[in-house]
Amino acid sequence: MTNSQPDNQNEDATTDSQLSQVSENEALDKGGVLYGLDDKPPMPRAIALACQHVLMMFGSTVAVPLLLGPSMGMDNNQIAILISSVMLCSGVATFIQATFGSRLPIVQGVSFSFLAAFAFIIATVQAQGGTPAESMQYIAGSILVGAVIEMTIGFSGLFGMIRRVLSPVVVGPVIMLIGLALYQFGAPMAGLSWPISILTMTLVVVFSYVLARNRKIFRMFPILLAILISVGVCAVLTFSGLIDSTHSAYLNTQHVNAASWLRVNPAEVFLPWGVPKFQLGFVLAVLAGFLASMIESFGDYHACNRMAGGKELTSEQLSRGIGCEGVGCAITGLLGGFSSTSYSENIGLVGITKVGSRYVVQIAAVILIVIGLIGKFGAIAAAMPKPIVGGLYCVMFGLISAVGIKELTKADLDLDRNLFVAGFSLFMGLSVPFYFGSDAGIALLEQIGAYSTGLKDVVGAIGNTGMAVAAIIGLTLDNTLPATREQRGLS
Repeated sequence: MTNSQPDNQNEDATTDSQLSQVSENEALDKGGVLYGLDDKPPMPRAIALACQHVLMMFGSTVAVPLLLGPSMGMDNNQIAILISSVMLCSGVATFIQATFGSRLPIVQGVSFSFLAAFAFIIATVQAQGGTPAESMQYIAGSILVGAVIEMTIGFSGLFGMIRRVLSPVVVGPVIMLIGLALYQFGAPMAGLSWPISILTMTLVVVFSYVLARNRKIFRMFPILLAILISVGVCAVLTFSGLIDSTHSAYLNTQHVNAASWLRVNPAEVFLPWGVPKFQLGFVLAVLAGFLASMIESFGDYHACNRMAGGKELTSEQLSRGIGCEGVGCAITGLLGGFSSTSYSENIGLVGITKVGSRYVVQIAAVILIVIGLIGKFGAIAAAMPKPIVGGLYCVMFGLISAVGIKELTKADLDLDRNLFVAGFSLFMGLSVPFYFGSDAGIALLEQIGAYSTGLKDVVGAIGNTGMAVAAIIGLTLDNTLPATREQRGLS
């Protein structure tokens, strides 16, 4: 009698565990999540999941300062400071967004929507004989003005009101283009070393969709494990001398040597480039980037909310999200970074891992802040070879596009009118940016610039951003061509 009860307890525990595993697998097969928005995984697991988010966004976040820093004429020390500033800004903006803004598990980072505007500022300042610090001062000033406008649009509720006329017929193509428009960063970057990128992609797929069904560690950390193994292979190749510094898979520690251990000097953290400066033409160029960024974030919110298993987004939630993005951008202007927005690649990570906990992203934000204050950490992470990043992009961005298809199915797709609006806006979102990148598009912008430089910057920024093109065309057609709210997917 004394031994029967423990045996029964063991059998019950085993049965409960098996039932839990079965129900968990069934939930995953139905598109469920392991951890929802309000769930808090155990701390060790949460930290590992947060590190996965940090590693996922490093490639894009570091790519911008590594691209713009040399174009400004920065030396290695200045580039290291810029990288650390960008990581610190991303951490602060992410914590604000996940805690007070949309409260979705969205990581904030440097937006590619602003690249054209920043490049324009840098080229103009350099033509006038300005220094790298002066370029950053004008960039900071333009970001601050744009941030105030974004905060006004968000916190006033204006953006939430816009949601009433944004149906799935419009939102679906915008989400699709968030992934599709990034095709230029997938295979071209992966192709720098196909063996390494294919290794990375294969590991992600096998871990996520084969081994994850029976092993929770692969379900939780497919990206982290794939990165660690791929980087380990690159490290072996580098330190064994099988590849040299000219190879794309080479682990370059140049920025590690240039970076300081601790950024304890306030001058290196707050306004590291000096007091912001303002110029109307620069501000107008950056405002176009803010417009594209807000439209992109709107699609990101819906994509992330769906992947995290959240309820229908409210107007207030959308407004807070945009308003807090403005707050985050204002802080980045003061901390020496670039304007931030929601990161699509991390939303793809939520979809693959089925972990939609905002608690995990809040921890990731703290990690980013620490990395931003410890210069060596950011420089080490920045050494991740580009083929690995390219492989991750190829896996992630397609998943985001598929979420857009899922959003579109909320509308009546048997209605030819909806198919036309969605198809036309999607096609133009891909085709118009291609046109503006051609000689004819550049010539058109030059003609517009002869009348107004500011108008040229605005038209160029919108025309080169597929999400903005699709949103404007879709919004116009969807609210012009007749259809009921039910047919449009609004009810």
